[in-house]
Amino acid sequence: MAEKINIRKLNREYNGKRIRLIQMKDDPNPVSDGSEGTILHVDDIGTIHVNWDNSSVLGVIIGVDKYLIL
Repeated sequence: MAEKINIRKLNREYNGKRIRLIQMKDDPNPVSDGSEGTILHVDDIGTIHVNWDNSSVLGVIIGVDKYLIL
């Protein structure tokens, strides 16, 4: 059974923080590995929405994509 994600807690902890992408493999147009950005919010299904420094706004999926909260 998958662990339930506490969205409110993640929003309190993550909003406004910086993130570095390690790997995004399931998106047809992924953000480049090593890219950094600022977290906008975490939605109800656990996607971390990021304003990437390269002007892309693409979500990171918890449990699928690999990332580091800075």
